[in-house]
Amino acid sequence: MREREREREREREISIVVSVGPSAAQSASRVARSTFSLPVEPEGVEGMEGIEGVDTKSARNGHPVIINVASEKGSLEDLRNNKHETHVQIQPIGESSPKKNKKKRKGDDEEDKNKPPPVSFLSLFRYSNSKERCIMVSGVVAAMLSGGCLPAMFILFGDLTNSFVYHAMITSITNETLHEYNDSFAKLPIEINENTTVEDAKDLLREFLGIGDFFEGVVRFGVGTFLVGFVQMLMGYIFVTSMNYAAEGQVFRLRGMFLRSILCQEIAWFDTHQTNDFASRVTEDLNKLQEGIGEKVGMFIFFMTTFLASLINAFVHGWELTLIILSVFPLLGISTGLIAKVTTNLTSAELQKYGKAGSIAEEVLSSIRTVIAFGGEAKEIKRYEDNLVYARNAGVKRGLMTGVGVGVMWLFIYAAYALAFWYGTGLILDSRAGNGDYDPSKLIIVFFSVLMGAMNVGQSAPYWEAFTVARGAAATIFSIVERKSAIDPSSKEGKRPHFVTGTIELRDVHFSYPSRPDVKILQGVSLKVEPGQTVALVGSSGCGKSTCIQLIQRFYDSPSGDVMLDGQLIQDLNIGWLRDQIGVVGQEPVLFGTTIAENIRYGRDGVSMAEIEAAAKEANAHDFIMKLPKKYETQVGDRGVQMSGGQKQRVAIARALVKQPRILLLDEATSALDNQSEAIVQQALDKVRRGRTTVIVAHRLSTIRSADKIVALNKGSVAEVGTHKELMKLKSFYYNLVTAQIPPNERKSSKAGKEDTESDSSDEENEVVSVAELSQDIMDDLVSKSPVALARTSSTRQSLRRRRTSTKASRHSMGTEKEKDNLPTVPLSRIMKMNSTEWPYMLAGALGSAIQGTIVPLYAIMFGEVLGSLSTADEVEARKQGDYYAVLFLIIGLIAAVSMFIQAYMFTLSGETLTSRLRKLTFAAMLRQEVGWFDDDKNSVGALCSRLSGDAASVQGATGSRIGTIIQALTTLGVSICLALYYDWRLGLISFPFIPFVLIAVYLQSKILMGQSVTESESLQDAGKLAIECITNIRTVASLHKEQYFADAYSAALLKPHLQALKKSHLRGVAFGFAQAVPFFAYATTMLYGGHLVDVGQISYEDVFKVAEALILGTMMVGQAVAFAPNYSKARVAASQIFHLLDRNPQIDSSAGIGLRLSGDVSTIELQGVHFVYPTRPDTTILQGLGVRVDRGKTLALVGSSGCGKSTIISLLERFYNAQKGTVSINGQDIEALNVGWVRQQLGLVSQEPVLFDRTIEENIAYGDNTRRVEHHEVVAAAKKANIHAFIESLPDKYNTRVGGKGSQLSGGQKQRVAIARALVRNPSVLLLDEATSALDTESEKVVQEALEQAQAGRTSIVIAHRLSTIQGADTIAVIQSGQVVEVGTHSELMEKKGHYYSLYQTNH
Repeated sequence: MREREREREREREISIVVSVGPSAAQSASRVARSTFSLPVEPEGVEGMEGIEGVDTKSARNGHPVIINVASEKGSLEDLRNNKHETHVQIQPIGESSPKKNKKKRKGDDEEDKNKPPPVSFLSLFRYSNSKERCIMVSGVVAAMLSGGCLPAMFILFGDLTNSFVYHAMITSITNETLHEYNDSFAKLPIEINENTTVEDAKDLLREFLGIGDFFEGVVRFGVGTFLVGFVQMLMGYIFVTSMNYAAEGQVFRLRGMFLRSILCQEIAWFDTHQTNDFASRVTEDLNKLQEGIGEKVGMFIFFMTTFLASLINAFVHGWELTLIILSVFPLLGISTGLIAKVTTNLTSAELQKYGKAGSIAEEVLSSIRTVIAFGGEAKEIKRYEDNLVYARNAGVKRGLMTGVGVGVMWLFIYAAYALAFWYGTGLILDSRAGNGDYDPSKLIIVFFSVLMGAMNVGQSAPYWEAFTVARGAAATIFSIVERKSAIDPSSKEGKRPHFVTGTIELRDVHFSYPSRPDVKILQGVSLKVEPGQTVALVGSSGCGKSTCIQLIQRFYDSPSGDVMLDGQLIQDLNIGWLRDQIGVVGQEPVLFGTTIAENIRYGRDGVSMAEIEAAAKEANAHDFIMKLPKKYETQVGDRGVQMSGGQKQRVAIARALVKQPRILLLDEATSALDNQSEAIVQQALDKVRRGRTTVIVAHRLSTIRSADKIVALNKGSVAEVGTHKELMKLKSFYYNLVTAQIPPNERKSSKAGKEDTESDSSDEENEVVSVAELSQDIMDDLVSKSPVALARTSSTRQSLRRRRTSTKASRHSMGTEKEKDNLPTVPLSRIMKMNSTEWPYMLAGALGSAIQGTIVPLYAIMFGEVLGSLSTADEVEARKQGDYYAVLFLIIGLIAAVSMFIQAYMFTLSGETLTSRLRKLTFAAMLRQEVGWFDDDKNSVGALCSRLSGDAASVQGATGSRIGTIIQALTTLGVSICLALYYDWRLGLISFPFIPFVLIAVYLQSKILMGQSVTESESLQDAGKLAIECITNIRTVASLHKEQYFADAYSAALLKPHLQALKKSHLRGVAFGFAQAVPFFAYATTMLYGGHLVDVGQISYEDVFKVAEALILGTMMVGQAVAFAPNYSKARVAASQIFHLLDRNPQIDSSAGIGLRLSGDVSTIELQGVHFVYPTRPDTTILQGLGVRVDRGKTLALVGSSGCGKSTIISLLERFYNAQKGTVSINGQDIEALNVGWVRQQLGLVSQEPVLFDRTIEENIAYGDNTRRVEHHEVVAAAKKANIHAFIESLPDKYNTRVGGKGSQLSGGQKQRVAIARALVRNPSVLLLDEATSALDTESEKVVQEALEQAQAGRTSIVIAHRLSTIQGADTIAVIQSGQVVEVGTHSELMEKKGHYYSLYQTNH
């Protein structure tokens, strides 16, 4: 059905009359629960006196003002009598409105207040079943067991350290060193004397230390670590898989329930909620919930268990050393926290700074035709480049602070190492002297437990945030799922009569929309429709016509009065049954993105193909469907975009008819169509009305003259009832409505124009069924926005074109993605070459990376040496070595800090410079392209701005920082391998096979921890599209009674991604378990073989630790660095996009040195046999052999219906496009042989809605000639010719007044005159006027027309006009139809012919 919210938006409209120029008046746009701003000239503000809160004196100070109106309801009379909810504020141009902002903030607070409070953590799982709860419990237990594996391994590692240290100590006993051991171990029960043999001493020492066979200890560690690793792998797999499995089941169930619940809500509920909001909740919020109840719960438990077990482990084995090491962490936390805060602030500052350049890019790209027409490319590139400097400087500052932050972190970490080993060595030596019970085992257990425990706390922090987000998302989702609908279409309750006669009656119905309960829509409406009768409802907008249609369908319940069907209250009837009896056809019907047959089948379940064809024939649709290649299996596209307005309307009629309804509701079913389509559709409607009870809402009263009864509504009540003849005789309300109607093309609503998405539009020709699409877009806005949110502004057309762009973009997104993939890969050497001038920075960064790469191997050497010093029997020597290595750890920390700082800062310097350079080059390349390139969906303004901001920054990931990561990784691996081979090649070879496994494991783990979702968004796209389609078109779904169908279809569409996600749960579990276990296996193997070599005396134990730590820890660090490094593939794709653009040769080259430059002015312009199609729509021919000529000083007017090709001629002259066939010539020379810049310099363009830039008025006028510096007196002279000088002089800042974005601070007439001045300042030979006054009110048009006539004097002019009164004085008028000139002559000549021009003129008048 046709979603008719527009009428409700217009209830109680206001028209405020204000003065615009001497003795003139202009009506402001209508508003309803919205705001608008209207710039007004200083002569006065009429009609405002007596309105409470309006100080008209402030408008009398000689300056123009802006009147801000915020309205709820009321007429102008209501305003004067203070019976209104309208706030009017007058302010000088250029000032902001603090009140308005304050009001907005208040609204935001109210919105936050309406949000349901977050649910408790356990409530997140309320929709789980018993099976899922069992799985989750097993997952939690597995996570806890998995978390305990690392602390268990530390204990084993500590015991192994004791075995190694004491084995070395015992084997080093000789006759010469016996006395050292007696001194060192004061608690030795038997003194060693000269009679004690070495073997006796060794036995005594073994007994005292409680150690058995050395190799048994090593085997115990190896086997124990293998077992712990296996448990880790198994438990890791179980908890990740279990949690994901259970979460996926719950969310799968919730997705279906959520959509089902939304579709079953009453329409009133949708009025007060944003439908766009539901669409995002179906995807985003449920994904957030899934993250909060899935593997992240297990991860959090895993990390917290590891942390708590490690901390307990540390305190149990050595509380004193634990406290000493922990003392470093507050310093580390405070320093990194402060630096993180500063870095965050600098990052936002960088984004803000780029925002300036980005807004310039957006302004320029969205106004590309104006920029190109006036040759402003070089000026805009310079302006963009100047603003890029700020972003680059902010980025460099951020890099500096990041470097400092990372450097400080590494310094503190190594300071903790130094402190731990220095203090720990002291405690061990004191214990040997009898003061304590510390041994090497406790040092190792405490050291690793504290460090790894602290690291695990850090890793668990993001999960807490995920739970908070999930609780908030769940609150909204659960509140909707659990909401009981007031009018539930899925309800089984209510009567289902066997037969319907079709008597409809409204008795004294009063009604207000729930979103605006204080605004009365219907006030005691009573009317009766007899079976088989056709009743038409007429009246002005907002009188309640469409409300009656909605009440009959029971979209709402009236609080007072009765709506009845066949004598029964519709509240007593089953809702689904009621809607099945009613066929609805709206002004712009919604078709769903499937086949024609399927769209018609939505009318009734189980219809056969024969019935579908019968309905199509009845709707006059069968013939056109059969001409399509796939006939009834033709896809209609998203919202039916592949079909014209008339075709969509007839398919909708067939859909309504296939349910064989007794009642037909026609809601302005032809008002959005052109005359030809309207005639066909009207014929179909007249045919299907026969024998059915029909209620028609119509604005075009000519369509309802044959109705059995016409009900005229006024202000929510019935004013008159009768047939057309009866009511015309009364000469009252209905008579006035009929006589007041004027042709649609005279009813000019406020249009905004092409400026916002000029790049996508090529005037009317770019929209084949422009009227229908425009209406569709209005409906889309109405469907997707509640009455509360909808605001009518003067930029309707501009926002609709933007919506069309997005619709088309979504339609072609698949193709765009494929094209992305097909771009040739850019060689790394070329990317590096682009960054070559920064080679000193990159060299310094690479040096820092190489030094940083040696840090882990150095740490491994130090770690081995420290453990080696523990076997030294001489206490003095041992303390000396402990002090020495502690200082070395500090030095390593300093080196690490400096190298990290150099690496981070230098690569940021080179990277930011590269980004800045690429942005400038890319922007310049964009402005070099022909206009046709901008028409392509993938080159929309949003996409191009994103390329400038995102792609240019992403390329950094392929240069400096990426190279730094590679150098660091290679250095670490290289040095580690060399160390392993240097200390013992056999041990090195045993360890080498684990390197790739550890690399893969750590990389996988890092990627999992970075939170890549189980249910990939791509796989949910089809289901999400279906959900969004039915939510945004809820009225159509409700009128078709298809809620259950769409809910089932959505659940079916979810099934495939659901099964994929379940499979992926196992894969993630395996990956995580494997990633956690591999380091365990690597340590076990290395230490087992190393222990064997130590046992047979082929290697010292400290060398075993050096090799193990260097290889395993080094590889882990490499894996982590690679995983968290910038996305290289993303960088390569971004680089491909950018370089593809940089290399592209535009089809129309506007370079200064290419083409001829003619001397003198333009004497003739001629088009001969011109054929043209727009590049983006090669199937639609616009010009078909068009020929037309204009001589010097003459005026040529081009007239014709929308889409005939008028504006295309202007585009061809401006060289926006080239003709496919035929020639466009200037002074007899083919335009394609002429210099593009010279051609454009000869032309002065003024369009329907001109684009002004966010600059001063003087700068905007001077923009007309960008080849030189335009002096102030020239600007003034142009302004005088354009009738705008007096107005500018009345402004406080005169010519230095900023006009705002898109010229928003000026009225339409003022903008138009500034644009005329801009065109005149270049003193063009030819003026191109493209509907230059059609968007203006009568008075503004008069002023602007005078300026245009003055500007045209003595110049060649080409004028496009819909209002034929403005071109009667033209020397030549060319009538264009279907891309050809069908008539040429003066006004009087063409009127005498009584041909095409005569018909157009009659229609206009």
